[in-house]
Amino acid sequence: MCKVFVIDQNKRPLDPIYSAQARQLLRNKKAAVFRRFPFTIILKESRPDSPSGFASYQSPGTAKTGTYSPISPLRLKIDPGAKTTGIALVNDSNGEVVFAAELKHRGFAIRDAINARRQLRRSRRARKTRYRQPRFLNRTRPQGWLPPSLQSRVDNIKTWVKKLCRFAPIEAISQELVRFDMQLMANPDIQGKEYQQGTLAGYETREYLLEKWSRQCAYCGVKDIPFQIEHIHPRAKGGSNSITNLTLSCEKCNTKKGTKDIKEFLKKDPAKLSKILAQAKRPLADAAAVNATRWSLFSTLKTTGLPIETGSGGLTKFNRSQQNLEKTHWLDAACVGESTPTLIIKCIKPLLITANGHGSRQSCRTDKYGFPSRYVPRFKFVNGFQTGDIVKAVVAKGKKIGEYIGRVAVRTSGSFNISTASSLVQGINYKTCKHIHKKDGYSYSN
Repeated sequence: MCKVFVIDQNKRPLDPIYSAQARQLLRNKKAAVFRRFPFTIILKESRPDSPSGFASYQSPGTAKTGTYSPISPLRLKIDPGAKTTGIALVNDSNGEVVFAAELKHRGFAIRDAINARRQLRRSRRARKTRYRQPRFLNRTRPQGWLPPSLQSRVDNIKTWVKKLCRFAPIEAISQELVRFDMQLMANPDIQGKEYQQGTLAGYETREYLLEKWSRQCAYCGVKDIPFQIEHIHPRAKGGSNSITNLTLSCEKCNTKKGTKDIKEFLKKDPAKLSKILAQAKRPLADAAAVNATRWSLFSTLKTTGLPIETGSGGLTKFNRSQQNLEKTHWLDAACVGESTPTLIIKCIKPLLITANGHGSRQSCRTDKYGFPSRYVPRFKFVNGFQTGDIVKAVVAKGKKIGEYIGRVAVRTSGSFNISTASSLVQGINYKTCKHIHKKDGYSYSN
């Protein structure tokens, strides 16, 4: 399990502690729960011998010496991704991973919502406006502008960097910024056509294909073996070296296909044929999203005033393989940068965070054709609750006897719906509900 964050009476961060120590402090009423996600406690006792507020308190059960040891600064490590970003807090002095999380973005959901809104808007204008003057020439975008679907990724990471800086003594940040370029490392003056020769020629192509084809053979689906780059339409029959004509294949399938055209090779499996041809034309949207946002994220992190270390994807992979760690988002984050020590990851379970947004500002909901279908209330709160709050409901009588924990959907009648981890429970009276975590645009699970 991750450690528990601790803040003093002035809400200044202290050394994180183990969950057993936190339970003892809560049991002895020396601390109170300040926040559920990430779990944070606040101390009730003042410490006059720590004027700065940044000294480590005495662990429960130890002798009362009246002295406190200085805190251990932590490093926040970030591995940005298109769909999921890995986050880790690492103690550089001993390599202990204090906290880990995986933040799931909603960028593609935003893109789909904007496309749906655009379609409805154009349909409405076509019905109601006979001719509309073009307005695209009078709209300029500010420098550094990103599409909303990409900007949301940067904003999500920025939000969590600020949160963690409030609850933990973070003194440095590491970010995975670029992919590695071994030819450039070997020859700093390399340029132009020299990139096309050398022992690592085509390396970027192989990495691109591994990501695009999910690191498996396109024909038989086998994984975790050495792959060969295979031409979908063979060069012997006019096929090109274009990236859209390349795929991954195991040695057995590559030998079996030989110089056959893919339509001839897969004539007995038309479903797989159509899937491969469609995938070959599809761009690698995830890589494009990361490349478009990396410098914007770097500029955002610089505003924190903390020293920032940048690392490459190759260095992250090297650090992870040297320590025989599995590939997960949070472990990738922990391995970012040259400062990575020998990691201690015993009993670490990452907090799974999903960005849900804060709802819609639509005055009414519409059907799939864009026509109003149902009314939306003008107020958000009902009896102190709002949709998205995480609550605990204890029902003592009736048909729904039990204890339910999950996100609540409020109703003006006071009869709420609660989405638990396994099901949707409807008709829960607000009087049985108690707040666990106020709505902040994210949902959480372990």
